[in-house]
Amino acid sequence: MSVKAFKLVPAVEREMLMGDKARINIECIECCGKNLYIGTNDGSIYHFLLEEKNSPAEKTSFSVTKQLHKYLSVRKAVGELKAASALNRLLVLCDSTITLVNMINLEPVPTGARIKGAVTFTLNENPVSGDPFCVEVCIVSVKRRTIQLFLVYEDRVQIVKEVFTQEQPCAVAVDGHYLCLALTTQYIILNYNTGASQDLFPYASEERRPIVKRIGRQEFLLAGPGGLGMFATVDGISQRAPVHWSENVIGAALCFPYVVALDEEFITVHSMLDQQQKQTLAFKEGHILQDFEGKVIVATTKGVYILVPLPLEKQIQDLLASHRVEEALVLARGARRNIPKEKFQVMYKRILQQAGFIQFAQLQFLEAKELFRSGQLDVRELISLYPFLLPASSSFIRSHPPLHEYADLNQLTQGDQEKMSKCKRFLMSYLNEVRTTDVANGYKEDVDTALLKLYAEANHENLLDLLASENFCLLTDSAVWLEKHKKFFALGLLYHSNGQDAAALQLWVKIVNGDIQDSTRKDLYEYIVDFLTSCSDHELVWKYAEWLLQKSEEIGVHVFTRRPQEEEQENSFNPDDVMSCLNKYPKSLVKYLEFLVLERRIQKEKYHSHLVVLYLEKVLALKSLGSERNEELVETQAKLQSLLRQSDLYRTHFILDKISGSDLHMERAILYGKLEEHDKALHILVHVLKDFAAAEDYCMWNSENIPYRRKLFHMLLSAYLNSSTSEHELVMAAVDLLNSHPSDFDAALVLQLLPDSWSVQLLSSFLSGAMRESVHAQRTSQIALGLAKAENLTYKLEKVKVKGNTTVLSDRKLCQVCQTPFCEPAFVRFYI
Repeated sequence: MSVKAFKLVPAVEREMLMGDKARINIECIECCGKNLYIGTNDGSIYHFLLEEKNSPAEKTSFSVTKQLHKYLSVRKAVGELKAASALNRLLVLCDSTITLVNMINLEPVPTGARIKGAVTFTLNENPVSGDPFCVEVCIVSVKRRTIQLFLVYEDRVQIVKEVFTQEQPCAVAVDGHYLCLALTTQYIILNYNTGASQDLFPYASEERRPIVKRIGRQEFLLAGPGGLGMFATVDGISQRAPVHWSENVIGAALCFPYVVALDEEFITVHSMLDQQQKQTLAFKEGHILQDFEGKVIVATTKGVYILVPLPLEKQIQDLLASHRVEEALVLARGARRNIPKEKFQVMYKRILQQAGFIQFAQLQFLEAKELFRSGQLDVRELISLYPFLLPASSSFIRSHPPLHEYADLNQLTQGDQEKMSKCKRFLMSYLNEVRTTDVANGYKEDVDTALLKLYAEANHENLLDLLASENFCLLTDSAVWLEKHKKFFALGLLYHSNGQDAAALQLWVKIVNGDIQDSTRKDLYEYIVDFLTSCSDHELVWKYAEWLLQKSEEIGVHVFTRRPQEEEQENSFNPDDVMSCLNKYPKSLVKYLEFLVLERRIQKEKYHSHLVVLYLEKVLALKSLGSERNEELVETQAKLQSLLRQSDLYRTHFILDKISGSDLHMERAILYGKLEEHDKALHILVHVLKDFAAAEDYCMWNSENIPYRRKLFHMLLSAYLNSSTSEHELVMAAVDLLNSHPSDFDAALVLQLLPDSWSVQLLSSFLSGAMRESVHAQRTSQIALGLAKAENLTYKLEKVKVKGNTTVLSDRKLCQVCQTPFCEPAFVRFYI
């Protein structure tokens, strides 16, 4: 695809050069700085001073001043001109002889130094001699298949090397020790220092003119077969793809990043970066194309022209204007070597940003995002395309000159709603990615506020996540937008994130009460409870506690029972105050007392007694209703019995009085146990409830130690045996008790209590267990006694050893405990 990379500007026209002499033709040119030299077919050399002029309209032109016209001694065509500015010499090839002339007056050097027998020659731009006062010249000799290398000084020449080739050379370029030669049938690389050669590719010099040009360190440009411009290094490889130019190419020049080629009718410009032909200029009768220190000069036989490159920035902008993003980026990256680093970085970032907006306009969002990131785009440039997204307080002003041609998203999408939706989804995704990165530094308020507005408008689920996390949404702008889109729950979160919890709660309560409509959260009541549970503003908790309890006693009480652990440790809510608040709500009161007694384990009689009374009243109330609510009764009665067993703080006599006259026998038994009236308790369990398992459990949980447990089990056995009626079930209960707990009885005392009618077989399990326990106790005692004797013996041995040592005391020695001198013979000696 085409791009305007160069413009053709006349430099030396026919009238300046030859006047009306029609037979004079330009044969060669040389340019060194502002000095332009032209060699003609009549043995003349023209010296012009070339100065570039830039007009305000960016039209480049050249001022050419003729300095000198000099005829050579031989009126033959001048074949080559090469300037050696370090020596102030111009090398002139005419009639197979290279003559050294002064660059200013064009006079031959007085010594007459020259090189004879040259067909063509070139200078080594990467010299190996290291002498700054000479240049290295390589010639194709008139001798067959011979290359010669010379050192040329101000007034003399010195041959250095003569190299022979396998075929007749036609053209040569040199770099260091390497020669790139166009032979009759092929191109080769030849190291004249080592003699090593490398064949490149075949070429028919009879069919077309060969081109060999050094384009950089150890790299050459060659005219290859099939109309290809081939790149080759001194190692014989190509590190760049070839460019496609004309089959009839006459000359080539390099002006990075372009290769310029000349044929009989056109000048073509090819990119070295992507190998595409970028520009074509009509130019007939051209026969010379060369580059000199960045200047590209082309000539016909009658005139000289300069190809002036357009600034790379303008070329890139032209490509971007044509929406040729990839080409623009390739050219921009290629321009790095020609532009100072800091200037390039600024330019390249801007180009990336422009390219990103072009891709964005084409809905190529992935590519646009990558370009925005690489170009470090101020994300507000993108946000500003979307109407009303930037906060009213934002100080952002778009880049100048602008990065794109669009006023806003409506112009970009031309009102297409589908495209607009895609653009908004992209911005949501992009802002969500960059909001926590360095991209948003300095203007996080603008980014988060814009993201909130997009989420609210799209009813996006991430709206709540944004507001629930740390954010920088501006309250004024965001609140108006959320109200507009009826996002009242989200508005409450916004108030909360800005420290306005009272406003948030007021709004949420209105939603729960149905005063305003917002179906964002179906469990908003529970959310409010959780919110107040963790709220550090206790005034707010008290303010809404009544409302919460009215809505649900079981859930509302959580604001007091599920406070953060650090608040519980500080006792931030006085339990008495809470209970005063909960007195109207019995279910909540029970829950709160359970929290105090069972979870926080507060050891206060009034809380324990209060909870027991509440349980008791509920049990009695449920019993009065019959068995319709049996499950709730069983659960509450189990809680009551558990609390009566575990707690020792409630008022036992008071509770006992309250249950008198009721059928709560188990509870009465537990209370008698607390009063250590175990005979009454066991009587209820055995004779009233006939719950023998409960009686055994009673003995277990009322036992503080083993002797006390034995006492209770003996009392239970007596209750079984001393009954006024010899019921069979009591007898079996007594047998089961003995057989189940043989270690908890004194066997001798039990045998005295048992009726004589009981057989040994009936008590076999008890007797076996009792014997085992007795033998075990005896043996354990013997082991303990043996260990004590052994330990005592060890101490006696130590005592004997200590008595065998002499301890000398004097008033000069200090006690290690009190640090005072010994004054009396009494002392204690410690051994560690």
